[in-house]
Amino acid sequence: MSDSPVQTSATVLTVRGVQDYHAMTLVAPAVAERFRPGQFVALAVGGDHSSRLIRRCFGVYEVKPDYGGTVEVVFADTEPGTAWLAGRRSRDKLDVLGPLGRPFRLPRDPVTCLLVGGGPGGAALFALADTLRRRGCHVHFVLGGTTGRHVFGSRMAQRIGDSATVTTEDGSTGERGTVREILPRVVAETGADVVYACGPTPLLRAVTRVAAEFGLPSQVSVQEFLGRTGACGIGACMTCVLPVQGEDGVTRMVRACADGPVLRGDRVRWGDLGTIPFDALGAPRAAALPDGGAR
Repeated sequence: MSDSPVQTSATVLTVRGVQDYHAMTLVAPAVAERFRPGQFVALAVGGDHSSRLIRRCFGVYEVKPDYGGTVEVVFADTEPGTAWLAGRRSRDKLDVLGPLGRPFRLPRDPVTCLLVGGGPGGAALFALADTLRRRGCHVHFVLGGTTGRHVFGSRMAQRIGDSATVTTEDGSTGERGTVREILPRVVAETGADVVYACGPTPLLRAVTRVAAEFGLPSQVSVQEFLGRTGACGIGACMTCVLPVQGEDGVTRMVRACADGPVLRGDRVRWGDLGTIPFDALGAPRAAALPDGGAR
C-alpha cells in the first residue's frame, strides 16, 4: 500500500447535525486505507456550474471498513463553501484529495496520553485515541468550548477514554472555565507523559505552555489554522505558512499542510503567527531594519 495521497470521487453516505456542527461520512476506500491519525482531507466544493477554486481542508474524525472504507469529517457551517457541503445528501459525489499532511507521532511504548480538543477540530483526536489504545496507552481527554454546543465528542470521550474532562466558559456543560485554567490540574491527576492537541490557535498556545511547565512533550495539530489560511492542501500555494523554530535554533516558515498539520508545540512561535519574523530564514531584509529598509 502506498502512503501517497489519492484524488478520488467519493460518495456521500450521510450528513448529520452534531450540536452546532455537521458530520459528513464519505465512501472513499483508497483514502481510508492510507489514513493515519492527524492527517486531513481536502474537499472540492461547489457544483458543476458554481465550483469554487479553493478546496476546504478538514481533519478526519473516524475511518471505518464499511462499504470498503469510509471517512468521516466534522465541520462548522461558517461560509459559502461549508454551507454547500452541509447541503449535500446521500449518494452525492464529492472530489476528495487525501490523506494529506504529517500524522501524529506515536509513542513506541505504552504511556499515559492526554488529548486536548476544542470545537470541531477536536474531532481529529478520536482516531488518534483509538490507535493509542490499541498500543496499550492510557488515554485521557480534555474537551472545551464556549458553550456545551461548541464541545464536540464529550460522550464519545467518556465512553472510550480512561477519563474525560469537559469545560465550558458559560458552565452549561461540565466545569465552568477554560481549558487553560483546568489543564494543570488534569495533567497532575492523570500523570500524563505526553500531550496531544487539536483546535483553535489560542487553545494550542495554552496547551503548549502548560505542557512546557510540566516538562512534557506536546504535539499539536494546526488544522484550524490550515482551514482558515490554506488554499491547496498540498504545499504549492504557500498561503498557510507559519514560523517554526528548528532543532538548530533557526526559525523557518513552514507549510501547515505539507510540513504539518501536526507540529511540536514548543517549536511553534505562537506570538508571531500571521507574520514573517525578521529573524526567520529568508525573511525580507527590509523587515530587519529599524526604519523599514528606507535608504
